[in-house]
Amino acid sequence: MTIRPPLRLGLGIAALVLVLDQISKWLIIELVMNPPRLLPIGPFLDIVMAWNKGVSFGMLNQESPWNAPLLSALALVISGFLVNWLRKSEGWWIPSSLGLIIGGAIGNVIDRIRFGAVADFLYFHLGEFYWPAFNLADSGISIGAVMLIWDALFRGKESPKTGGP
Repeated sequence: MTIRPPLRLGLGIAALVLVLDQISKWLIIELVMNPPRLLPIGPFLDIVMAWNKGVSFGMLNQESPWNAPLLSALALVISGFLVNWLRKSEGWWIPSSLGLIIGGAIGNVIDRIRFGAVADFLYFHLGEFYWPAFNLADSGISIGAVMLIWDALFRGKESPKTGGP
């Protein structure tokens, strides 16, 4: 059985996001934030140690013991649907965006299984405006989602569901 190039691309990107996410979290948890503290990197970025029991950017961050298993199950079901979409996709745009989302989702599922929460550490701010702490998995999910929205809004006529002309 041959793996089609778009599927290979998407799964490769998912694996890359997953590996980079887990390495970055390991470095932050084990080396940089041991002990936890605020580490200013520049005028708009700090490294912090935040444990998110909800979804991206702290939404649904509640203390329920069911959060981790339910959110993990939901992420795995959604990832399954995205892999099925990836199997049918063409070109490079859609497979790339789906790979970013799948890799990020699985990276956060691993955290929920290991720690009961997702490790967030990137803390951007501008003046008095502070963005909730996030991680590389969240970045992959967000960038992939923006790419899918971009495709739907601006590339849709060229490739309604395939991702390339």
